[in-house]
Amino acid sequence: MDERYYKTLRKHILIGMMFVPVIPFLLVMGIGYYYFTSSIKESTLNSMQRIVIDHREMVASFLKERMADLEFVLAEHDIQELQNQKILQTVFNHLQDESSTFVDLGLFDANGIHVAYVGPYKLSGKKYKDATWFTQVLHKGIYLSDVFLGYRKVPHFVIAISKIFQGQPWVLRATIDTYRFSEIVERIRIGNTGEAYIVNSEGVLQTLRRSGGKFLEKAEEGLRYPSPQEDIRTYMKKDPMETVYLYATTWITPHKWLLVVRQEKDDAFAPFNRAAYLSLFIALVSGAVIIFLAFVLSGRIEKRLRITDKEKESLQDQLVRASRLAELGEMAAGFAHEINNPLQVMKSDHSYIELLLSDLQKQGTLKESEEMNEIENSMAQIKLQISRCAKITRSILTFGRQGETEFKDIDLTAFIPEVVSMIEKKAEVNGIVLNMEISKNTPPIYGDSGHIQQILLNLFNNAIYAIVERHGSDGGRLTVHSDITPEGLVEICVQDNGIGINPENQKKIFSPFFTTKPVGKGTGLGLSVCYGLVENMGGTMEVSSQQGAGTTFTLRFPSH
Repeated sequence: MDERYYKTLRKHILIGMMFVPVIPFLLVMGIGYYYFTSSIKESTLNSMQRIVIDHREMVASFLKERMADLEFVLAEHDIQELQNQKILQTVFNHLQDESSTFVDLGLFDANGIHVAYVGPYKLSGKKYKDATWFTQVLHKGIYLSDVFLGYRKVPHFVIAISKIFQGQPWVLRATIDTYRFSEIVERIRIGNTGEAYIVNSEGVLQTLRRSGGKFLEKAEEGLRYPSPQEDIRTYMKKDPMETVYLYATTWITPHKWLLVVRQEKDDAFAPFNRAAYLSLFIALVSGAVIIFLAFVLSGRIEKRLRITDKEKESLQDQLVRASRLAELGEMAAGFAHEINNPLQVMKSDHSYIELLLSDLQKQGTLKESEEMNEIENSMAQIKLQISRCAKITRSILTFGRQGETEFKDIDLTAFIPEVVSMIEKKAEVNGIVLNMEISKNTPPIYGDSGHIQQILLNLFNNAIYAIVERHGSDGGRLTVHSDITPEGLVEICVQDNGIGINPENQKKIFSPFFTTKPVGKGTGLGLSVCYGLVENMGGTMEVSSQQGAGTTFTLRFPSH
């Protein structure tokens, strides 16, 4: 066929093999990627929210415990006891045993004067009447301040509780170590860049920040506070360095301190990114495999189609040749029939001439002479050649006979030599020695003589071809053997010392149109037809061969 046909066919196969699996593959990958990444995003946000909640509870619990410590002190000691410096020192020591974050402890009267103090600073006697924390604690009863500097000029925050004693308000205040408190807040670690810090309602840092920032500095601009309806607010925002952060914010104390947890987006969504890269890698590798297999398989399909088309063309040629051979057989049978008629006339005339010569010799008209001897020899040769031609035409007529199969008893001891005689000249020309080992005990078989002749001639011709392929015109040997087997079957063996048949081809030797001969030398029909003819007569046909040594075909028929 035209080369363009195969190229177009391969292109269509290639496109089909690429797009048919790729479209559902991409759909599956896309849907899987969407749901997987959505799950990872949701899982990341949920994880951050859980961390924020846990950290908020931890910080809130810490502050509540410190307030509870002060409430316990006021419950266990009256104001007069706390004014005693030694008792206050003992109380402070107990508080530090509870938590090392306590820096100092002081007692204030209604005018804000520092009546008693235990701590590292000289704050006794100082007046705090106008301080924000003092007015707030008198108003609310308990107060948690923002971080401030105060008299000590050191960032700190205080927890203060008021109590009425003898009709006057008194205040117990404790200072919390801001740095240790900051360490508690900073304990959170999320990935490589996650951090937690606290700001007040104005966005001022109440703790240190892992990524940098001092106490009382303004945190980054644009912090988003949870609304009254929100417990936690999550969002993304860029910093001045164009780094995108994932934020989660929540109030620790209502609208006073805000816990901020943030992490770089790339770090937070690292599992998502890994999944994306892995999905992309899998998609690329799978796509490459699909494309590679599409090219390989389309090439193989194209090659197989080419072979099939060639086999189809060869089959058509073989069928045409088989048809021509059939026609040639019919023509040969016709020629043999037509030739047989003049042969009969020639035989009759030859007999008439012999009779005339015999009469003339008896009458004395023809006398013995050298010329007469030559005439007699010529007449004998003519008779011999007429008989030979008649025998050949009978064989052709038998081989090419049309009509239904005619079964009859066949005496193989006479029939096999008759068939062998038909290929004697061909074997002689190719230097092949013919051996006939026909046992006298070979019983007759019941079959069609034309079919037996066709089978044997096919085996002989194949053997001659194999012998010539190996030995040329010298060294060939063809043996025909017949006998009866112990099982009572009639066995005919045709053995040659030709090129032999390889084991792979031996499995296909009886398949229709299979041939090892080059184009024009064989149709591949001979052995398959012979196999069918043998089975039709109730026999079996086997082959044994060794490459470079020769081949033996064995026929077995029921004796009759």
